[in-house]
Amino acid sequence: MKLYSKKAVIVIAGISFLSAAMLIAAGSFIIARTGIWSSRSAGTGGSPAALSAPPLAASTTQPASGQITETALSDSGYTLDEMENISIYERYNESVVNITTEVMAINWFLDPVPQSGGSGSGSIIDEKGYVLTNNHVVKDAYKLYVDLADGSRHEATVVGTDPQNDLAVIKFSPPAGAKLKPIPFGTSKNLKVGQKVLAIGNPFGLERTLTKGIISGLGRPIQKDSSTILQNMIQTDASINPGNSGGPLLNARGEMIGINTMIYSPSGGSVGIGFAIPVDTAVRIVPELIKEGKVRRGWIDMDAFILVPDLVEYMRKAGYSVPVEKGLLVSQVRPGSNAEKAGLRGGTKAVRYGSSVFNIGGDIITSVDNQEIASVADLYTALEDNKPGEKVWVEFYRGNQKNRVQVTLIERTQNE
Repeated sequence: MKLYSKKAVIVIAGISFLSAAMLIAAGSFIIARTGIWSSRSAGTGGSPAALSAPPLAASTTQPASGQITETALSDSGYTLDEMENISIYERYNESVVNITTEVMAINWFLDPVPQSGGSGSGSIIDEKGYVLTNNHVVKDAYKLYVDLADGSRHEATVVGTDPQNDLAVIKFSPPAGAKLKPIPFGTSKNLKVGQKVLAIGNPFGLERTLTKGIISGLGRPIQKDSSTILQNMIQTDASINPGNSGGPLLNARGEMIGINTMIYSPSGGSVGIGFAIPVDTAVRIVPELIKEGKVRRGWIDMDAFILVPDLVEYMRKAGYSVPVEKGLLVSQVRPGSNAEKAGLRGGTKAVRYGSSVFNIGGDIITSVDNQEIASVADLYTALEDNKPGEKVWVEFYRGNQKNRVQVTLIERTQNE
């Protein structure tokens, strides 16, 4: 340890005192100069004024292009985004109904007994009581009930269903003097990933719940079942749970842009991946559902089988020419059918694959109406918007030869 004399200690203390005094004097000078500059700036026209942060509610500054600014508050104390959400909910929550069903079951004595079915949501689309929802919400329903925002319950009937697009229209009789408020149709064209969306529905029976999110993806093909692919689905992270099915997906203007249909969830709850049917599909088919009760679609009258890898390998080993890996193998063409009239040919040798028996050696279809075909679901999708009597181009291979013919469509039956 180093020791200092008394004299040295006095000298060091004096130096420290002088240094502190100099720092205080310098600080006072800077503060004085700053005050002079601020007062001069505030009083001169042409010199920049001192900046201060105004309260958010009073902010009127217009941001430059691309500049991110703090969210302004309205006079009510809500942000503009919150006011937009509140406005949409207040305008249209009463336009969303809760749908409950009863289905017919068989008891232990093999007697048919009604029991509670599922539940979902629906959007009022007409003042007469027409409601748009999902087909799977009302499928197999023995009875339908619609619960309105005022708590009243009304029995409804199915007007029309379209399993191909998982859409349905039901109808109830509005109370005397009641004025229903339909949700306006928007469009699903020109949607953008990142665009704000809102969903109103009845998740888990909690009526008229609002959730908010963005469009997470567009044009998603979703396999609904073995014969149906829902095309151009809207993906959103807005919470969609069981009970939301059939409810509206809205844009920031309060227009319906989609019909909430399903979620992807390992747990059964919302994990931020939900899907909605684009509203343009509903706009196209709803008038026909109301008028006809169904959607009339065109069909090619033939039996076809998916060209799977095992089948391709078997046919090649058997000496058949198979120039492609994917397509539909025409098993049978019925006499007088539109397929036969167009020149398509079925197979001639019966084989068994699993539990299926079909013919090989026929034409292999690879494209219908300019859409690639790799499965029966693809064929349904390709003909989804084609009516009976319309003509479509069909591309196929016969041996190694690629051919193209035009087929006049017939009406597809419910069994096809």
